[in-house]
Amino acid sequence: MESKPLSPQELDSFVISKHPEANFLQSSNWGKVYELTGDKVHYLGFYEHQKLVGSAVAIVKPARRGRYLEIPGGPLIDWRDPSQFSKILPLLTKVAKAEDCVFIRLRPNIPDTPEHRHIFTKNHLELSPMHLHAEHTVVLDLTKSTDQLLADMRRQTRYEVRRASKLNIKVSSRSSKDAFEEFYAAQLATAERQNFIPSPKDFIIAQHTAFKDEAKIYTATLDDQPLAYGLLIFHSPEAVYHEAASTTEGRSLPGAYALQWQVIKDAKASGFKRYNLFGIAPPGSTNHRYSGVTTFKKGFGGEQVNYVPAYDIVLDPIKYQVTKLIEVVRKKKRHL
Repeated sequence: MESKPLSPQELDSFVISKHPEANFLQSSNWGKVYELTGDKVHYLGFYEHQKLVGSAVAIVKPARRGRYLEIPGGPLIDWRDPSQFSKILPLLTKVAKAEDCVFIRLRPNIPDTPEHRHIFTKNHLELSPMHLHAEHTVVLDLTKSTDQLLADMRRQTRYEVRRASKLNIKVSSRSSKDAFEEFYAAQLATAERQNFIPSPKDFIIAQHTAFKDEAKIYTATLDDQPLAYGLLIFHSPEAVYHEAASTTEGRSLPGAYALQWQVIKDAKASGFKRYNLFGIAPPGSTNHRYSGVTTFKKGFGGEQVNYVPAYDIVLDPIKYQVTKLIEVVRKKKRHL
């Protein structure tokens, strides 16, 4: 097994043709988001007998507690053949050590099963103290008819969708930079009300720049008054509800329900196979940061998906223990 850099076009072509389980996290556009915000990104191809058999978008994260290499939603290999992972480990380690990283953090889009966890433990990876993106989520099958998608919703959710229509709540979508700046301002206000840390403005704008028309801001309004916002990423074959914001005026109105239903219809009409609502609380976690949105998201039906948790490849054991302690404390304080 050997590793070579891939061009963005080569990477995206391989991912789309060979890995339907992947989403935007392993796209060249996601790598570009981090390049635009100042991070270094490696687009890696893994070759066996001169044939491309795997890939990874690997982001160098310069955290103050120690640099690390992050592979969100990846690496992309044939997980039915566990030996492939063993073969790429030295290749990932070589890149990380060249970047003076303390550890490598990865979390592929594969189901959380004992068999998959065993692949990591037998290769001496350590269970990460922090999650990596949406490890627990709800995914809707958009190959179903709109009537079936509506029927699959929880009764209360279906009621709110219909109430939004009767109230004449409108939903629009835009891909302009102005729309992303408006979304950032709305998310900042939401974070102040709900006491969470919002995404930095440059990160929001970078998603607009990198994804172009694949990233859209949806806005639900009543009489031109915004009620709810969503930052959606449409990257084949999956549409993703990546980030959200709300307004005080929208608390008692079903704007968020109208927004979701419009996204579902738009994604289906555009040929997307699934819709990922991107992030719910882990099963049985009532004090989690996402507890409040979990009931809302699960109300739209779909399948609750639990991906394998994040694992770390430890390169500097002493510095890693410091990182681990900081992250354990942070996770508890932020209810992550």
